[in-house]
Amino acid sequence: METTDKVTEGSPLKSAEDGMETPLPETEIKTKSCKEVLGLSRMTHWRTGIFFFSLFLCLSVVFAFSFIIPCPERPQYNVTWSREFSEAGEFQLSCPSQPYTQRLTNTFSPTATYDFLAFEHVDRDKVMDVLFVIQSPETSPNKSCADAGLPSPCLFMLALDGTKGRTLWGRPLAGRYHWAQCGLQKEARGDWHCLLSHSDSLTAINKTGDVFWQQPQPTGLLSSLPVLRVPDLDGDKVGDVVLVASDQTQTQLVLLSGSSGAQIGSTVVIDSVATGSHLLHYTRGGSHYVLLQTDSGVDGLALWKIAAKAKLEREPSLQKDKQLEKHASNTTGLVPIYQSEAGSLLRIKDSDDSSDFLVVSEKEVVVVDGGTLKLRWRVNTTSIIGMPSFGHFNEDNVLDLVVEDDLGNFTKRISILDGRTGVLLWETELLTSTNSPSPDAVYTTNSVSVFMFWGLVPSESSSSESSASRRRSYMLHPHLPNVLLESTNLTVAGHIVTFKATLMELGRHAAHFLLTGPEEEGAAGTVVLTKRKLKQDVPTATIRRINASGEQPSEEKVKETFNRLRFSSDW
Repeated sequence: METTDKVTEGSPLKSAEDGMETPLPETEIKTKSCKEVLGLSRMTHWRTGIFFFSLFLCLSVVFAFSFIIPCPERPQYNVTWSREFSEAGEFQLSCPSQPYTQRLTNTFSPTATYDFLAFEHVDRDKVMDVLFVIQSPETSPNKSCADAGLPSPCLFMLALDGTKGRTLWGRPLAGRYHWAQCGLQKEARGDWHCLLSHSDSLTAINKTGDVFWQQPQPTGLLSSLPVLRVPDLDGDKVGDVVLVASDQTQTQLVLLSGSSGAQIGSTVVIDSVATGSHLLHYTRGGSHYVLLQTDSGVDGLALWKIAAKAKLEREPSLQKDKQLEKHASNTTGLVPIYQSEAGSLLRIKDSDDSSDFLVVSEKEVVVVDGGTLKLRWRVNTTSIIGMPSFGHFNEDNVLDLVVEDDLGNFTKRISILDGRTGVLLWETELLTSTNSPSPDAVYTTNSVSVFMFWGLVPSESSSSESSASRRRSYMLHPHLPNVLLESTNLTVAGHIVTFKATLMELGRHAAHFLLTGPEEEGAAGTVVLTKRKLKQDVPTATIRRINASGEQPSEEKVKETFNRLRFSSDW
């Protein structure tokens, strides 16, 4: 009979003598299997219980926090609103979707306004609010000059809600308006924000409309903008300010305490130096200089020298730039920076005192390097209109310049110059009027800006059109350089006091503001402040093709490009 070494189901297992384990009895195997099954079953129940308990705990935490810390609601805003302070005794707040007019029982006298608009976060929503100044007997039945004990009419600094245009606060001030500047004091202890010069007073106001301090005007000449923010000079750990005033014979510098507004030391006088404009500059050597635009060019005076001439009680700790001081005048202490004809100074980045700055005259635009204080580039102009504005035309993260040139015959040339090199990036010609606002721009998430201009495309005009009808607004997208988007809804019949485009809500909402009023600044009449969402007019806008030789995108593509814009900050 044939044998085999294979173990089959019918063959007995080999004994331990052959090196194999002795098989367990069947009853013992069954007992062990039952115990293992029971243990595994108990483990499975425990795991299931722990899983459901953890799930219940997580859901409880989620629901609890959803009620304790609810998701923030996005502020609801009107795409456009208008506030009117009218001679007819009517106070209006109107919106396209929710128009209403509030009529007051007392009659308003004519109102005046000024070339000043500022944008700040006044309330607690995420939308910027707007500040401006009017002169009127009252701004509402419960807020009048008489209520504040002031002669009528008086000044009111108003803060309007950026979402719907309602008044957040109004601060009555005495006297005649000179100038206003916001965004000044931002330290933890220095919580005032705007400084106003009016008649014989200087008043610091915080974001809630409260007066932080008020002081008499310094003796001597009347100061001019900008107010210069400087480090702490009097030892109270709050930044201070410098006021600059000038006439044809001298320039005066006054140091004021940021915490109280009191004058620090004496007035510093520079004889035989007339100043057209001024800036504060922080040099590479770590020193602050007040830059003065004189008849011969740009000169700098070190802040430590100003403090020494003011004879402060406490000598501040200020850095000296030894390289620059080698070129200082022995008589005046001024350091020559750039020699040119008389003009104006303009900072490219307001938030950075060490950034490049412009020297602008009627015939040229010069950019001076903020680090080396040497000429970066210069461009000749025909007859420059106003001051250049800034925006990003290309994607090099450097602000480019928008310059308007008067060509005569009611025609202007708008040029966009590369901020790094001065090379021409884009230009066109528009018809213009005597009351045409300066260009402006808003930065987008595409690393370029949307530019806004005022004028009239020449092909769309006729000889019979009035000067006011030449004021139409246009938008330019750098990715569509051959077309302009003309707004058909924005028509202004009155005098434009000031115009600004700005970011209202990060990533979502940009708008432009138009302040109209009497032609003469400070004269009485009807004042209207209008806000309009930047993309509101895109669906009804007209496409103007300004370059027939370039790429001609379809109307659908142009409007889709503008509609898909998302706005950001380039700070």
